[in-house]
Amino acid sequence: MLQVKALSLAELRERTSEKWREYPADVLPLFVAETDFPLAPAITEALQRAVEIGDTGYMASKTPLAAAFAGFASRRYGWEPDPARIRSTADVSMGIVEILRRVTQPGERVVVTPPVYPPFYDLVEEAGAEIERVPLRDTGTRWELDLDGIRAAFDDGATAILLCNPHNPTGTAHDRDSLAALAELAEEFGAAVVSDEIHAPLAQPGAGFTPFLAVSDAAQRVGYAVVSASKAFNLAGLKCALMVTADDETSAVVRGLPVEVEWRTGQFGLLAAVAAFSEESDPWLDGLLRTLDENRVLLEDLLAAHLPGARYRIPDAGYLAWIDLSALGWGDNPARRILRDAKVALHFGPAFGDEGAGHVRLNFGTSPEILTEAIERIAALVGR
Repeated sequence: MLQVKALSLAELRERTSEKWREYPADVLPLFVAETDFPLAPAITEALQRAVEIGDTGYMASKTPLAAAFAGFASRRYGWEPDPARIRSTADVSMGIVEILRRVTQPGERVVVTPPVYPPFYDLVEEAGAEIERVPLRDTGTRWELDLDGIRAAFDDGATAILLCNPHNPTGTAHDRDSLAALAELAEEFGAAVVSDEIHAPLAQPGAGFTPFLAVSDAAQRVGYAVVSASKAFNLAGLKCALMVTADDETSAVVRGLPVEVEWRTGQFGLLAAVAAFSEESDPWLDGLLRTLDENRVLLEDLLAAHLPGARYRIPDAGYLAWIDLSALGWGDNPARRILRDAKVALHFGPAFGDEGAGHVRLNFGTSPEILTEAIERIAALVGR
Protein backbone atom coordinates (compact mmCIF):
# COMPACT_ATOMS: atom_id res chain seq x y z
CA MET A 1 0.00 0.00 0.00
CA LEU A 2 1.53 3.29 -1.14
CA GLN A 3 2.16 5.90 1.55
CA VAL A 4 2.74 9.46 0.39
CA LYS A 5 5.03 11.26 2.81
CA ALA A 6 5.85 14.95 3.00
CA LEU A 7 9.30 16.23 2.17
CA SER A 8 11.59 17.32 5.00
CA LEU A 9 11.50 20.91 6.19
CA ALA A 10 15.00 21.45 4.78
CA GLU A 11 13.85 20.26 1.33
CA LEU A 12 10.68 22.33 1.48
CA ARG A 13 12.62 25.51 2.23
CA GLU A 14 14.39 25.06 -1.12
CA ARG A 15 11.06 25.68 -2.86
CA THR A 16 10.44 29.14 -4.29
CA SER A 17 6.63 29.11 -4.36
CA GLU A 18 4.37 31.40 -2.34
CA LYS A 19 4.10 29.07 0.63
CA TRP A 20 7.85 29.06 1.20
CA ARG A 21 8.75 32.63 0.24
CA GLU A 22 6.05 34.80 1.79
CA TYR A 23 7.42 34.64 5.35
CA PRO A 24 10.86 34.44 7.02
CA ALA A 25 12.45 31.04 7.68
CA ASP A 26 11.44 31.07 11.36
CA VAL A 27 7.75 30.91 10.39
CA LEU A 28 5.95 27.61 9.77
CA PRO A 29 3.71 28.31 6.75
CA LEU A 30 0.31 26.60 6.93
CA PHE A 31 -1.72 29.25 5.13
CA VAL A 32 -1.88 29.01 1.32
CA ALA A 33 -3.28 25.86 -0.35
CA GLU A 34 -0.04 24.21 -1.42
CA THR A 35 0.99 20.78 -0.17
CA ASP A 36 4.36 19.54 1.03
CA PHE A 37 4.44 16.23 -0.83
CA PRO A 38 6.57 15.14 -3.79
CA LEU A 39 4.85 14.99 -7.17
CA ALA A 40 3.14 11.84 -8.33
CA PRO A 41 5.78 9.84 -10.27
CA ALA A 42 3.81 9.92 -13.52
CA ILE A 43 3.77 13.73 -13.39
CA THR A 44 7.50 13.96 -12.71
CA GLU A 45 8.18 11.62 -15.63
CA ALA A 46 5.95 13.59 -18.00
CA LEU A 47 7.54 16.93 -17.11
CA GLN A 48 11.09 15.57 -17.21
CA ARG A 49 10.49 14.09 -20.66
CA ALA A 50 9.05 17.38 -21.91
CA VAL A 51 12.18 19.21 -20.75
CA GLU A 52 14.45 16.60 -22.31
CA ILE A 53 12.88 16.95 -25.76
CA GLY A 54 12.10 20.67 -25.51
CA ASP A 55 8.33 20.17 -25.57
CA THR A 56 7.77 23.72 -24.37
CA GLY A 57 5.78 25.26 -27.22
CA TYR A 58 2.15 26.25 -27.52
CA MET A 59 -0.63 24.00 -26.30
CA ALA A 60 -1.97 22.01 -29.26
CA SER A 61 -5.50 22.42 -30.56
CA LYS A 62 -6.04 18.67 -30.12
CA THR A 63 -4.91 17.13 -26.83
CA PRO A 64 -5.74 14.08 -24.68
CA LEU A 65 -6.71 16.26 -21.71
CA ALA A 66 -10.51 16.09 -21.98
CA ALA A 67 -10.48 12.31 -22.45
CA ALA A 68 -8.06 11.93 -19.54
CA PHE A 69 -10.37 13.87 -17.22
CA ALA A 70 -13.42 11.95 -18.43
CA GLY A 71 -11.67 8.68 -17.59
CA PHE A 72 -10.68 9.99 -14.17
CA ALA A 73 -14.25 11.15 -13.44
CA SER A 74 -15.62 7.76 -14.47
CA ARG A 75 -13.20 5.83 -12.25
CA ARG A 76 -13.29 8.11 -9.22
CA TYR A 77 -16.86 9.48 -9.19
CA GLY A 78 -18.92 7.19 -11.44
CA TRP A 79 -19.59 10.24 -13.64
CA GLU A 80 -19.34 10.10 -17.43
CA PRO A 81 -18.73 13.64 -18.74
CA ASP A 82 -18.60 14.02 -22.52
CA PRO A 83 -15.07 14.98 -23.62
CA ALA A 84 -16.60 16.99 -26.47
CA ARG A 85 -18.17 19.30 -23.86
CA ILE A 86 -14.88 20.09 -22.06
CA ARG A 87 -12.57 23.05 -22.70
CA SER A 88 -9.42 24.04 -20.87
CA THR A 89 -8.17 27.34 -19.51
CA ALA A 90 -5.37 28.58 -17.26
CA ASP A 91 -6.96 28.03 -13.85
CA VAL A 92 -10.26 27.62 -12.07
CA SER A 93 -10.51 31.32 -11.23
CA MET A 94 -10.21 32.28 -14.88
CA GLY A 95 -12.84 29.72 -15.86
CA ILE A 96 -15.23 31.07 -13.24
CA VAL A 97 -14.82 34.68 -14.37
CA GLU A 98 -15.22 33.90 -18.07
CA ILE A 99 -18.37 31.86 -17.48
CA LEU A 100 -19.89 34.41 -15.11
CA ARG A 101 -19.31 37.15 -17.68
CA ARG A 102 -21.55 35.27 -20.07
CA VAL A 103 -24.31 34.07 -17.75
CA THR A 104 -24.80 37.38 -15.93
CA GLN A 105 -25.26 40.99 -16.99
CA PRO A 106 -23.29 43.86 -15.41
CA GLY A 107 -24.70 44.69 -12.00
CA GLU A 108 -26.64 41.46 -11.58
CA ARG A 109 -26.17 39.54 -8.35
CA VAL A 110 -24.36 36.25 -7.86
CA VAL A 111 -24.96 34.17 -4.71
CA VAL A 112 -21.94 33.04 -2.70
CA THR A 113 -22.11 30.92 0.44
CA PRO A 114 -19.73 32.21 3.12
CA PRO A 115 -17.52 31.44 4.83
CA VAL A 116 -16.01 30.86 1.41
CA TYR A 117 -12.74 31.03 -0.54
CA PRO A 118 -11.84 34.75 -0.40
CA PRO A 119 -11.14 35.25 -4.15
CA PHE A 120 -14.80 34.41 -4.88
CA TYR A 121 -15.70 37.95 -3.88
CA ASP A 122 -13.13 39.38 -6.30
CA LEU A 123 -14.04 37.00 -9.14
CA VAL A 124 -17.69 38.03 -9.08
CA GLU A 125 -16.65 41.68 -9.16
CA GLU A 126 -14.17 41.02 -11.99
CA ALA A 127 -17.02 39.48 -13.99
CA GLY A 128 -19.01 42.70 -13.56
CA ALA A 129 -21.58 41.31 -11.14
CA GLU A 130 -22.36 41.94 -7.47
CA ILE A 131 -22.23 39.67 -4.44
CA GLU A 132 -25.33 38.22 -2.77
CA ARG A 133 -24.32 36.52 0.50
CA VAL A 134 -26.27 33.44 1.63
CA PRO A 135 -24.15 31.86 4.41
CA LEU A 136 -23.92 28.14 4.92
CA ARG A 137 -26.11 26.74 7.66
CA ASP A 138 -24.29 25.19 10.61
CA THR A 139 -26.45 22.32 11.87
CA GLY A 140 -24.17 21.66 14.82
CA THR A 141 -22.67 18.59 13.17
CA ARG A 142 -22.00 19.82 9.63
CA TRP A 143 -22.43 22.73 7.25
CA GLU A 144 -25.03 22.70 4.50
CA LEU A 145 -26.48 24.95 1.82
CA ASP A 146 -29.25 27.27 3.02
CA LEU A 147 -31.72 26.38 0.29
CA ASP A 148 -34.43 28.67 1.68
CA GLY A 149 -31.99 31.57 1.65
CA ILE A 150 -30.89 30.75 -1.89
CA ARG A 151 -34.52 30.59 -3.01
CA ALA A 152 -35.12 34.02 -1.50
CA ALA A 153 -32.06 35.40 -3.27
CA PHE A 154 -33.17 34.00 -6.65
CA ASP A 155 -36.70 35.26 -6.05
CA ASP A 156 -35.23 38.71 -5.36
CA GLY A 157 -33.40 38.70 -8.68
CA ALA A 158 -30.03 36.97 -8.22
CA THR A 159 -29.18 35.33 -11.55
CA ALA A 160 -26.41 32.87 -10.62
CA ILE A 161 -24.75 31.06 -7.75
CA LEU A 162 -21.03 30.41 -7.41
CA LEU A 163 -20.95 27.04 -5.67
CA CYS A 164 -17.90 25.65 -3.87
CA ASN A 165 -18.09 21.84 -3.89
CA PRO A 166 -16.30 20.51 -1.88
CA HIS A 167 -16.49 23.70 0.12
CA ASN A 168 -13.44 25.76 1.01
CA PRO A 169 -12.76 26.35 3.95
CA THR A 170 -15.11 23.91 5.71
CA GLY A 171 -14.23 20.85 3.63
CA THR A 172 -17.93 20.02 3.21
CA ALA A 173 -18.80 17.69 0.34
CA HIS A 174 -22.37 18.74 -0.44
CA ASP A 175 -24.73 15.77 -0.64
CA ARG A 176 -26.67 14.70 -3.71
CA ASP A 177 -30.08 15.73 -2.35
CA SER A 178 -29.05 19.32 -1.58
CA LEU A 179 -27.32 19.67 -4.95
CA ALA A 180 -30.38 18.32 -6.76
CA ALA A 181 -32.59 20.76 -4.84
CA LEU A 182 -30.25 23.60 -5.80
CA ALA A 183 -30.50 22.60 -9.45
CA GLU A 184 -34.30 22.64 -9.27
CA LEU A 185 -34.25 26.10 -7.69
CA ALA A 186 -31.88 27.44 -10.31
CA GLU A 187 -34.01 26.10 -13.12
CA GLU A 188 -37.21 27.46 -11.56
CA PHE A 189 -35.76 30.98 -11.47
CA GLY A 190 -33.67 30.81 -14.65
CA ALA A 191 -30.39 31.07 -12.73
CA ALA A 192 -27.01 29.53 -13.55
CA VAL A 193 -24.91 27.37 -11.22
CA VAL A 194 -21.13 27.66 -11.59
CA SER A 195 -19.58 24.88 -9.50
CA ASP A 196 -15.94 25.15 -8.40
CA GLU A 197 -14.92 21.50 -7.93
CA ILE A 198 -11.17 21.95 -7.55
CA HIS A 199 -11.03 19.98 -4.27
CA ALA A 200 -13.12 17.08 -5.60
CA PRO A 201 -10.26 14.56 -6.03
CA LEU A 202 -9.48 15.02 -2.33
CA ALA A 203 -12.85 13.85 -0.98
CA GLN A 204 -12.28 11.07 1.53
CA PRO A 205 -13.78 7.70 0.51
CA GLY A 206 -16.15 7.67 3.47
CA ALA A 207 -17.61 11.04 2.51
CA GLY A 208 -17.55 10.72 -1.26
CA PHE A 209 -18.01 13.47 -3.82
CA THR A 210 -21.03 14.23 -5.99
CA PRO A 211 -20.31 16.26 -9.17
CA PHE A 212 -22.98 18.90 -9.61
CA LEU A 213 -23.56 18.00 -13.25
CA ALA A 214 -24.20 14.36 -12.30
CA VAL A 215 -27.12 14.90 -9.92
CA SER A 216 -30.03 15.45 -12.33
CA ASP A 217 -31.20 16.56 -15.75
CA ALA A 218 -31.94 19.97 -14.26
CA ALA A 219 -28.33 20.27 -13.07
CA GLN A 220 -27.12 19.51 -16.57
CA ARG A 221 -29.32 22.26 -17.97
CA VAL A 222 -28.29 24.99 -15.51
CA GLY A 223 -24.77 23.98 -14.52
CA TYR A 224 -21.14 24.62 -15.33
CA ALA A 225 -18.34 22.80 -13.52
CA VAL A 226 -14.78 24.13 -13.32
CA VAL A 227 -12.24 21.49 -12.30
CA SER A 228 -8.49 21.00 -12.05
CA ALA A 229 -5.80 18.59 -10.88
CA SER A 230 -3.98 21.49 -9.25
CA LYS A 231 -5.07 21.13 -5.61
CA ALA A 232 -4.82 17.35 -5.31
CA PHE A 233 -1.54 17.09 -7.22
CA ASN A 234 -0.01 20.47 -6.22
CA LEU A 235 0.17 21.85 -9.77
CA ALA A 236 -1.17 25.39 -9.31
CA GLY A 237 1.90 27.02 -10.86
CA LEU A 238 1.54 25.06 -14.11
CA LYS A 239 -1.82 26.63 -15.10
CA CYS A 240 -4.41 24.18 -16.33
CA ALA A 241 -8.12 23.84 -15.53
CA LEU A 242 -11.19 22.46 -17.28
CA MET A 243 -14.63 23.92 -17.90
CA VAL A 244 -17.22 21.13 -18.15
CA THR A 245 -20.82 21.28 -19.38
CA ALA A 246 -23.53 18.68 -20.04
CA ASP A 247 -26.21 20.42 -22.12
CA ASP A 248 -26.38 21.96 -25.60
CA GLU A 249 -27.10 25.48 -24.35
CA THR A 250 -24.45 25.56 -21.64
CA SER A 251 -21.94 23.92 -23.98
CA ALA A 252 -22.63 26.65 -26.54
CA VAL A 253 -21.79 29.27 -23.89
CA VAL A 254 -18.41 27.70 -23.21
CA ARG A 255 -17.69 27.09 -26.92
CA GLY A 256 -18.44 30.76 -27.49
CA LEU A 257 -15.65 31.94 -25.21
CA PRO A 258 -12.76 33.65 -26.99
CA VAL A 259 -10.08 31.25 -28.21
CA GLU A 260 -7.53 32.99 -25.99
CA VAL A 261 -9.35 31.69 -22.91
CA GLU A 262 -8.30 28.20 -23.92
CA TRP A 263 -4.89 29.20 -25.26
CA ARG A 264 -3.94 30.51 -21.83
CA THR A 265 -3.68 26.88 -20.69
CA GLY A 266 -0.06 26.14 -19.80
CA GLN A 267 1.66 23.46 -21.86
CA PHE A 268 3.32 22.00 -18.76
CA GLY A 269 0.01 22.26 -16.91
CA LEU A 270 -1.70 20.25 -19.62
CA LEU A 271 1.00 17.56 -19.65
CA ALA A 272 0.95 17.32 -15.86
CA ALA A 273 -2.85 17.16 -15.71
CA VAL A 274 -3.00 14.34 -18.27
CA ALA A 275 -0.52 12.39 -16.14
CA ALA A 276 -2.44 13.20 -12.94
CA PHE A 277 -5.75 12.04 -14.39
CA SER A 278 -4.24 8.79 -15.72
CA GLU A 279 -4.82 5.44 -14.03
CA GLU A 280 -1.09 5.36 -13.33
CA SER A 281 -1.56 8.14 -10.74
CA ASP A 282 -4.51 6.54 -8.94
CA PRO A 283 -2.35 4.63 -6.39
CA TRP A 284 -0.48 7.84 -5.56
CA LEU A 285 -3.75 9.73 -5.03
CA ASP A 286 -5.09 6.92 -2.85
CA GLY A 287 -1.90 7.09 -0.80
CA LEU A 288 -2.25 10.85 -0.45
CA LEU A 289 -5.83 10.47 0.78
CA ARG A 290 -4.66 8.02 3.44
CA THR A 291 -1.99 10.47 4.58
CA LEU A 292 -4.49 13.33 4.73
CA ASP A 293 -6.93 11.16 6.64
CA GLU A 294 -4.27 10.49 9.25
CA ASN A 295 -3.40 14.19 9.42
CA ARG A 296 -6.98 15.39 9.83
CA VAL A 297 -7.41 13.00 12.77
CA LEU A 298 -4.01 13.92 14.19
CA LEU A 299 -5.05 17.57 14.11
CA GLU A 300 -8.18 16.75 16.11
CA ASP A 301 -6.04 14.96 18.71
CA LEU A 302 -3.51 17.79 18.87
CA LEU A 303 -6.17 20.42 19.38
CA ALA A 304 -7.88 18.37 22.08
CA ALA A 305 -4.58 17.93 23.90
CA HIS A 306 -3.10 21.40 23.51
CA LEU A 307 -5.92 23.82 22.60
CA PRO A 308 -9.11 22.40 24.13
CA GLY A 309 -10.86 25.73 23.59
CA ALA A 310 -10.58 25.31 19.80
CA ARG A 311 -13.56 24.01 17.83
CA TYR A 312 -12.75 21.93 14.77
CA ARG A 313 -14.90 19.66 12.63
CA ILE A 314 -13.06 17.02 10.60
CA PRO A 315 -13.52 17.93 6.90
CA ASP A 316 -15.03 15.59 4.30
CA ALA A 317 -12.47 16.60 1.71
CA GLY A 318 -9.21 18.41 1.16
CA TYR A 319 -6.38 19.38 3.47
CA LEU A 320 -7.80 22.59 4.92
CA ALA A 321 -9.07 22.84 8.49
CA TRP A 322 -11.58 25.51 9.57
CA ILE A 323 -10.92 26.16 13.26
CA ASP A 324 -12.90 28.39 15.61
CA LEU A 325 -10.59 29.99 18.19
CA SER A 326 -13.15 32.47 19.52
CA ALA A 327 -13.07 30.94 23.00
CA LEU A 328 -9.40 31.85 23.37
CA GLY A 329 -10.19 35.56 23.34
CA TRP A 330 -7.68 36.44 20.61
CA GLY A 331 -10.03 38.73 18.72
CA ASP A 332 -11.75 38.56 15.36
CA ASN A 333 -8.53 37.71 13.53
CA PRO A 334 -6.51 35.37 15.77
CA ALA A 335 -4.14 34.45 12.92
CA ARG A 336 -2.49 37.87 13.33
CA ARG A 337 -1.38 37.13 16.89
CA ILE A 338 -0.44 33.56 15.99
CA LEU A 339 1.81 34.82 13.20
CA ARG A 340 3.40 37.50 15.34
CA ASP A 341 3.93 35.56 18.55
CA ALA A 342 3.97 31.86 17.57
CA LYS A 343 5.59 32.24 14.15
CA VAL A 344 2.93 30.09 12.48
CA ALA A 345 1.24 31.46 9.36
CA LEU A 346 -2.46 30.57 9.04
CA HIS A 347 -5.07 32.02 6.70
CA PHE A 348 -7.01 34.93 8.23
CA GLY A 349 -10.56 33.84 9.07
CA PRO A 350 -12.29 37.19 8.37
CA ALA A 351 -11.06 37.03 4.76
CA PHE A 352 -13.68 34.32 4.18
CA GLY A 353 -16.54 36.60 5.20
CA ASP A 354 -18.11 37.91 8.40
CA GLU A 355 -18.65 34.30 9.48
CA GLY A 356 -14.86 33.91 9.73
CA ALA A 357 -14.50 36.17 12.78
CA GLY A 358 -12.51 34.34 15.43
CA HIS A 359 -11.54 31.60 12.97
CA VAL A 360 -8.39 30.48 11.18
CA ARG A 361 -7.84 28.19 8.22
CA LEU A 362 -4.97 25.74 8.65
CA ASN A 363 -3.35 23.66 5.90
CA PHE A 364 -2.62 20.15 7.18
CA GLY A 365 -1.19 18.93 3.87
CA THR A 366 2.20 18.57 5.49
CA SER A 367 4.18 16.22 7.73
CA PRO A 368 2.95 15.12 11.18
CA GLU A 369 6.10 16.70 12.63
CA ILE A 370 5.40 20.15 11.16
CA LEU A 371 1.72 19.93 12.10
CA THR A 372 2.57 18.96 15.67
CA GLU A 373 5.14 21.72 16.08
CA ALA A 374 2.70 24.30 14.73
CA ILE A 375 -0.03 23.40 17.24
CA GLU A 376 2.47 23.28 20.11
CA ARG A 377 3.73 26.75 19.19
CA ILE A 378 0.18 28.11 19.10
CA ALA A 379 -0.71 26.42 22.40
CA ALA A 380 2.23 28.11 24.07
CA LEU A 381 0.40 31.43 23.63
CA VAL A 382 -2.47 30.40 25.90
CA GLY A 383 -2.35 32.38 29.11
CA ARG A 384 0.31 34.76 27.84
